[in-house]
Amino acid sequence: MSNLFGDDLMFATLAFVVLGYLAGSVSTAIIVCRAMGLPDPRSEGSRNPGATNVLRLGGKKAAAITLAGDFLKGLLPVLFARLAGVEATGLALIALAAFLGHLYPIFFG
Repeated sequence: MSNLFGDDLMFATLAFVVLGYLAGSVSTAIIVCRAMGLPDPRSEGSRNPGATNVLRLGGKKAAAITLAGDFLKGLLPVLFARLAGVEATGLALIALAAFLGHLYPIFFG
């Protein structure tokens, strides 16, 4: 498969790994709660910024948006990297980086 970056595929893979981590670090639960005028999920309910706690705080619509956002923040970096020609091992690293960003985010404390 041809790639968008020519001979710099290793650099592109590394760039997508970093972007995957940054995308994973975005807390969809916090963004959804702020946008919908709900309490901060880190200080209410189970104090876990996840879809289940958002369900408790704001109902099914807020939880569905949170879950979809969490799904997309892992999927999109991998899809964009695939379109750019990153190979399977690189795609797995990008997915892992997004997962680690979700578990250990740099945004929102």
